[in-house]
Amino acid sequence: MADLHLNLDRSAGGLAAQIRRELREAIRSGRLAQATRLPATRELARDLGLSRGVVVEAYEQLVAEGLLEARTGVGTRVAVVPRRPPSREEEPDEGPDRGPEQMTDDGPRPTTPDLGAFPRQAWLGALRHVLTTLPHEAFDYGDPGGVPALREELAAYLRRVRAADATPDEVVIVAGVAQGVSLVMHALAAARGGPVVLAVENPSSVRQLPLLRRTGARIVPVPVDEEGIVVAALAGSGAQAVLVTPAHQYPTGVVLSPGRRAELIDWATRTGAVVVEDDYDAEFRFDRDPVGCLQGLAPDRVVLAGSVSKAMAPGLRLGWIVAPPPLAVAVRTARAELDLGSPVVDQYALAHLIGTGGYDRHLRRMRREYRIRRDALALALAEHLPGVEVRGISAGLHLYAECGGNVDAEELAVAAGRAGLSVEPVSAPGRNALVIGFARLPAHRVAAAVRDMARDMARDMASLTRPPRSRRGRGR
Repeated sequence: MADLHLNLDRSAGGLAAQIRRELREAIRSGRLAQATRLPATRELARDLGLSRGVVVEAYEQLVAEGLLEARTGVGTRVAVVPRRPPSREEEPDEGPDRGPEQMTDDGPRPTTPDLGAFPRQAWLGALRHVLTTLPHEAFDYGDPGGVPALREELAAYLRRVRAADATPDEVVIVAGVAQGVSLVMHALAAARGGPVVLAVENPSSVRQLPLLRRTGARIVPVPVDEEGIVVAALAGSGAQAVLVTPAHQYPTGVVLSPGRRAELIDWATRTGAVVVEDDYDAEFRFDRDPVGCLQGLAPDRVVLAGSVSKAMAPGLRLGWIVAPPPLAVAVRTARAELDLGSPVVDQYALAHLIGTGGYDRHLRRMRREYRIRRDALALALAEHLPGVEVRGISAGLHLYAECGGNVDAEELAVAAGRAGLSVEPVSAPGRNALVIGFARLPAHRVAAAVRDMARDMARDMASLTRPPRSRRGRGR
């Protein structure tokens, strides 16, 4: 058990927040090594001369953030988080959208769901059912495009929930959207006899750019406005494919307008281009009617990519694409040549969960909970940071925060991270904004984190504007 050195300013108040900040800094700087056991809350409270509740609140927040682990009979320890140094191949290439934040660490992302809400019992029940009912032959090498049971369930689910035009033969199971999009790019490049010119939304997710470049694609950024991607800008781009997030654009949260949808499909039809639709968080909508997928409007030109990463957990690495038949065959072939397909037990388990309604029940429960957390974050920002304008909150697991002239998004991101929020600055010219996730923290902790963030910002601003103390009269 480690003794702790914590600097607390008792005159400033907010002692629980101060303890959190001190421990966060000690963990992130390495002063507190992974697996270090911390003092019990009662002992630390006694050492600091504080009430135990203050220390309990600080510990609980850091457990929720994933920095501490608390287990009955073991105590509280610094979480063990495996890290790997980035390889040279992971470094972003030169390009108009390059930024220092493109390659980030493996910490929580603003779009990460509440991992503590993973339906363990339902998943365990699905696995138990699968392992007790599957014939022995099911454990052999299977179809690299996915087991038929899951493709059938997904095709029906996507028709019902996303208004997709999908048959089981057009569904290919992949290890998440990232692999699905990569395989599509490789298949298109093989069909066209060279690298694909790929248009991407600007701004977009900075994490996907190195992955897309690794496929050999030449990236062309296309601006996004209040109606979504500016289709008129595609005309002179030379793009042969475009990657879009029409249901909830990342990061702005804009929904692609009906007019732009028609323009995009018309452009793809005229040019022979392929539209890749990343349907990353469409299940979570709060203040609007469901928005059907683009693929349902033009199944011969649109590839729909989705996964359970936001609905359940990214660590499952279960996703799918729905593609026109020739492209689906090409992607299935590429998957066979890459790794022979995804683990069959997990595929059968997901099929069982969808088929028995467990997947829908989980989504409905999380949709209600995420709405509460979304409301708490929006209200707290309006109260404590009125200079920040919130956008894109009708759906998804994050909001888009546009900062006024007196608030710097980079500084706000640092303060938000210190307060325990999952944030990313937006990397695009002329945008002073950041993305804030709200899925990982309960509503009361979201509100407290925003309060701490605003307090940090106010303290930083005060220290910058405070005049130097006069030295007059000293030494007399």
